[in-house]
Amino acid sequence: MSVDHQTGGQAGEARFLEARILVPFLLTALIWGSTWIAIKYQLGDVPPSWSVTWRFAGAAVGMFAFAAFKRLPLLLDKRGLMVAVVMACSVFSLNFQFVYRSEQYVTSGLVAVLFALLLVPNTVLSRVFLGQRITRGFLVGTAIALAGIGLLMLHEYRLALAQNAAMGAQVLIGGLMVMVALLFASVGNVVQASPAARSQPVPTLLAWAMLIGALVDAVIAWALSGPPRFDWTWSYAGGVAYLAIIGSVVTFPMYNGLLRALGPGRAAYNGVLVPVVAMLISTAFEGYRWSLLAGAGATLAMIGLVVALRARNPSR
Repeated sequence: MSVDHQTGGQAGEARFLEARILVPFLLTALIWGSTWIAIKYQLGDVPPSWSVTWRFAGAAVGMFAFAAFKRLPLLLDKRGLMVAVVMACSVFSLNFQFVYRSEQYVTSGLVAVLFALLLVPNTVLSRVFLGQRITRGFLVGTAIALAGIGLLMLHEYRLALAQNAAMGAQVLIGGLMVMVALLFASVGNVVQASPAARSQPVPTLLAWAMLIGALVDAVIAWALSGPPRFDWTWSYAGGVAYLAIIGSVVTFPMYNGLLRALGPGRAAYNGVLVPVVAMLISTAFEGYRWSLLAGAGATLAMIGLVVALRARNPSR
């Protein structure tokens, strides 16, 4: 059995069955599976950039409160602050700027399925910057998953064309936005697993990253959409609170722990469960219509991700 360089201990498949891995792995997948539909309801009178800003402004307050409750230092050293800036710009700003906008073009369930491919750039960048190897089995699983995603995209494209010939381009635009968001998210994930990030308290690091990210989001929002706007209805304000506290303060520390324990590539495998949850919710609330093509695509995507998960075990 090989040594897991992310934790300094032995790597093995049983690690996924340990409570400290399995519990946050499942919880983040279930919660993030629900956040996709919550994001959809943030789109309306308030421009997407301002919705992202309010989410991470609230999350920053919650994360600083959590750090204070844990009696952790509330300040970062120079090295930690540099890591927080990179995380802020990649994960908590540009990533979500593109994610929120993508849901103006495609269903939240499809966005979640596409985002499951985060494991691809995560693993590639982990190989380049952290020295983690890529196995042949992982490449096979990725190819299967990509075939499934292609079928799902084809289903969405045909459905859009059937409704309106001009909507076909919207599916392509939405999918492209998700791909760009994936790249920014992956950069932030790899940075969180780096030695520089490991030396910092997780809640404090996340609090500063969210705060800086919210400030960057505010600058983007003002430049693109004008002065601040907020919707004080229960649905919008409640959605902001849910995304800030449950979808961010609760989940990002758990996911950060997975990044540190498993590495960015393996941690991203919780995306296997996220689209299942998201597409079921999308079916109930958005009227997502399944077809043989969509079912086959979703099945292939899940099979591919599972194959990649099994192949990525460092002990093999």
